[in-house]
Amino acid sequence: MLDRLVRGGLIVLRWALCAVGSLALVVLAMLAWPLQRPPELQSISETVRRIDRSSMPGLQRFSARDGTELAYRHYPARGPSSGRIAILVHGSSGSSVAVHALADGLAARGVATWVPDIRGHGGSGTRGDIGYFGQLDDDLADLVALVRKTAPSEPVTLLGHSSGGAFALRAAGAPMQNLFARTVLIAPYLGYDAPVNRPKAGGWVNADIPRLIALAALRRLGVDCCEALPVLAFAVPPNSERFVATTYSFRLMRNFTTRGYRTDLIAATRPVTIFAGADDELMLAGKYAETVHAVAPSVDVKVIDGINHMAIVSAPKAISVIADDVATRGATGSGS
Repeated sequence: MLDRLVRGGLIVLRWALCAVGSLALVVLAMLAWPLQRPPELQSISETVRRIDRSSMPGLQRFSARDGTELAYRHYPARGPSSGRIAILVHGSSGSSVAVHALADGLAARGVATWVPDIRGHGGSGTRGDIGYFGQLDDDLADLVALVRKTAPSEPVTLLGHSSGGAFALRAAGAPMQNLFARTVLIAPYLGYDAPVNRPKAGGWVNADIPRLIALAALRRLGVDCCEALPVLAFAVPPNSERFVATTYSFRLMRNFTTRGYRTDLIAATRPVTIFAGADDELMLAGKYAETVHAVAPSVDVKVIDGINHMAIVSAPKAISVIADDVATRGATGSGS
């Protein structure tokens, strides 16, 4: 009797070990799945190349709480001050360079503007990666603390373009929302499940789905050893690694986005405004209003005719609309 029980237990154990081993092999195979970079998206590259950078200020640096020196550009207000401050967050892959034209336009309307190279981009940290999930939130709070050393009381508007808009919405729905009078989302990526997304963001990004699934499963099990692996690849020009982040690690991808656009919109207590370009090739601009208003009817959504995804932060027409809005609204956090 005992012998049969032992043999039965060994059989069960053997099958259990086989199942665990098979599962481990599947996970390893998914982690090893190659990430393919999409071909260059010319509409993005060409618009960025046309930006006049002659007035772009040089990079400055500040120490984040982990001691890393992070890069930013400061655009002092020109002419009469509006009494407002802006922090402007660039989109995926790029850096402060990509939003220079809008930052310059804000400064010209009296809005002192700070534009960070988000960690993992440009001159900040390791290109395409961060140290831990949540580090970008800490970095943003540290930047606000730096701004407050010279501007202790002026209302701050947080602006974000594309994936930077996703990150700005993340901040708007988090406890740190009280650092900002309002949030302005510019052609924002709202998350993988948002109806405004074109397939593969119009050709801008490829995702390594098997690797994403494996890493997400490991995280649920409390295993985070592999989160530096790249999971997104962008349609940037060939041989552009010296200038842009060509890929994102799992932890950077998860941090530089929303918690879920519904969750963040519901949690946001300060005014939120969305600007989109009618000709956006990455997003379905016409769906922003219905998507957002189904969750947060008070969000102001404005679509600018004749403007694509990058032109919304570089074309004079779009800059005029957005900069005028920021310079004249949100002084008390009311959005009026």
